Amino acid sequence: MKFNLIYLLLFLIPTITFSQYSVEGEVVNAKNEQLPYANVAFYKQADSTFVEGTITEENGKFLFNDIFEGLYILEVSFIGYQTSKQNIKINTNTKLAKIKLQQDSENLDEVNISTKKPSVRKVTDRLIFDIENTSISSGTTWDAIKIAPGVVSIGDDLKIRNTTATIYINEKKVDLTAEELKQLLEGFSAENVKQIEVLRNPSAKYDAGDGPIINIVTSKVLVPGYKGSIHKSYTQAIYAKYNLGTSHYYKNDKLNIFANYNFNPSKRFKQDESYVNYIQNEDEVFQRWRTDFDRTTREKSHQANIILDYQLSEKNSVSFSSNGIYSPNKTYKNRGTTNIYNEGFELDSLFNTKSNLENDLVNIGYDLSFSHQFKPQTSIVANVHSTYYDDQTQQFLATNYEDANNNLLNENSFSTQAAQKTNIYTGQLDFETVFGKFAFSSGIKLSDINTTSELQFLEVNSNAPAFEDNYLSDKFNYDENVYAAYSSVNRDWDKFSAQLGLRVEHTDRTGKSFSLNQINSRKYTELFPSVYLNYKASENHGFGFDYGRKIHRPKYESLNPFRYFITENSYQSGNPNLRAVISNEFNLNYTYKNKYSIDLYYRDNGRNVANLIFQDNENLFLRLLQTNVVESKSCGIDFFHGRSLKSWWYAQAVLSAFHEEETFLALESNFAQVTNDVNGFYASIYNAITLSKENSLTGHVNILYISDFIQGSYQVGDQFNLSFGLRKKIWKSKGELSLYVSDVFNEYAPQLNSTYLNQDNGYYALPENRFVRIGFKYNFGNSGLRDNNRSIDVEERDRL
Repeated sequence: MKFNLIYLLLFLIPTITFSQYSVEGEVVNAKNEQLPYANVAFYKQADSTFVEGTITEENGKFLFNDIFEGLYILEVSFIGYQTSKQNIKINTNTKLAKIKLQQDSENLDEVNISTKKPSVRKVTDRLIFDIENTSISSGTTWDAIKIAPGVVSIGDDLKIRNTTATIYINEKKVDLTAEELKQLLEGFSAENVKQIEVLRNPSAKYDAGDGPIINIVTSKVLVPGYKGSIHKSYTQAIYAKYNLGTSHYYKNDKLNIFANYNFNPSKRFKQDESYVNYIQNEDEVFQRWRTDFDRTTREKSHQANIILDYQLSEKNSVSFSSNGIYSPNKTYKNRGTTNIYNEGFELDSLFNTKSNLENDLVNIGYDLSFSHQFKPQTSIVANVHSTYYDDQTQQFLATNYEDANNNLLNENSFSTQAAQKTNIYTGQLDFETVFGKFAFSSGIKLSDINTTSELQFLEVNSNAPAFEDNYLSDKFNYDENVYAAYSSVNRDWDKFSAQLGLRVEHTDRTGKSFSLNQINSRKYTELFPSVYLNYKASENHGFGFDYGRKIHRPKYESLNPFRYFITENSYQSGNPNLRAVISNEFNLNYTYKNKYSIDLYYRDNGRNVANLIFQDNENLFLRLLQTNVVESKSCGIDFFHGRSLKSWWYAQAVLSAFHEEETFLALESNFAQVTNDVNGFYASIYNAITLSKENSLTGHVNILYISDFIQGSYQVGDQFNLSFGLRKKIWKSKGELSLYVSDVFNEYAPQLNSTYLNQDNGYYALPENRFVRIGFKYNFGNSGLRDNNRSIDVEERDRL
């Protein structure tokens, strides 16, 4: 096929040899004693891009071979010492003068640990939020991500510019549900995180369906040995929740092992207040429905990770990773009462709904990678991945209808059994090298996905209009194959840098509904260019432009036509006719001293897939349907500033003004085109404070405000969140106590309204956002270690 030839042309490019030089040096302390295992790294001066790194030998010496001519930043760091940075120019073999590291004043368990200030810097395709050894690193990884520039947490979702972000750890994708991802990151300590990278417009290297990316870069192992930790937390909201976990790390000359386990027994509560005003004759309300609904969820989930890295030789290494979630016997108890009023708001009747669900979930992913280093800055990495996903759910729903005097009128009920099984297999090959002053990368990726979903309605005793369809029970098979290849080239000049990339993806998909006897097949090939241009006008001023074209494929479950009922008169369903969506994003950026940043952006989301709510005014029910809109656009301006106001006080502010609009077909309004638009504002102020001279007591305060934004056919109201936390190190940093209070005023819950033409409905959702959490952590083993913690998953898992 044509695209197979493209893969080969992109990948099979001959290697060219250019001038390369050696750099050697020695790292010592203030007493001129040699420091073994110190980190030594080269970065480009133009944009701080990492080039190559190593650690010093037992005698404190280091050697780099084959460093290309250019301007670099040499960074040397070691636990208990201040980091050394110097600009160097390489145009010949170079022997550096001794690099002397100065000790920090704090002494903890015979290891001096420096508490640094967080910082933000911009490189070619991302913002880098450095948090290693800062006050931020004393919390969880979830807490750290929430304060990264431009990242907003809404419920369990992490969003960038109102688009759900894809999470990576060390360039490996974490594709879990939003709820599972939150649990995973809350179990990871931020002390193992070096930096958080925010990619608003990812390059051609990444899957075209990724959208914005948050990449978590963990710290590297410094010395051989073993370390571990145990942690426990207690959270009190309306109901109590618990977390118990343990992490272990081991390293020798060739082997690196990381293992992590978390157990999360929890009981959660969510309350909804909703309304529907049913309309006749275009604008005349003839019935008003008011519903009080609550859900109680009980769960005991288990999460485990294991990573094994083995250095086969100086140039070859292999890595095996596995990430699993097991959640048995998860239960949902839903209770709802709907009062039905006439046009004069007089009670006419009511109905009570009880719905019980039981769910079992298994989600296991495996990765095996092989890496070969041909020479410095030239490598090839092969990776294979497999995912097994099994989700089983049973539901029983009963409804009692009563008149205004609570006399029983009717009783309806039904039960369902639902199952989804998914198998994902991917293979990927990535190649990187340097041609003179050009950095080049290319790769190929193949993926095969099969998912089978089945829904059976049992013992149906209902005359509700939504049950008149004879095709409620169904089996749905979905197969998808994606073949991708990419190529990217980067060049730096004294003040200017450019990166150009191109990715091609061919998709072959088939979906089959057995009860409808309907088959939907599509084949298409798309190109995805990316462009990054940066100009450093002076030491303090920088300008940038980037452009990217992306694709957004529907989640697998969104393509099956099953109906999932909340009540007899309210359900959500998938749509087998959903199309993948092409988007285009443009960004202009200005930075000042890497402390101030202003971004202007415009994004054409194309025929975005949206969740649209429709009320049937004739049959009196609501349906939530996923569909492609007519068009979707957004634009805005973002401002960021972060700095240390005092030696003990770091503060950062993020401000954003935006416009969003989405046009869709109103299915219950004669298919009229309706535009939902909003002008909105977002503000976040974060403060990190050191409260003791020895840095053992730290705290933080975060203030967040979000004005109106759109979500499908809904207008989402404003939200406010004030949260704070304290963390105290004890027992010479072996132990740690923590306190976190979230959503002090209980205002981080919006009102959603859908009002247009003959539609008038909405709801107010109040989950347990306000809570108090206390935690304890105990560290043991060699505290000088840093973990090789990574996750493993791939884009395809994100659509489960």
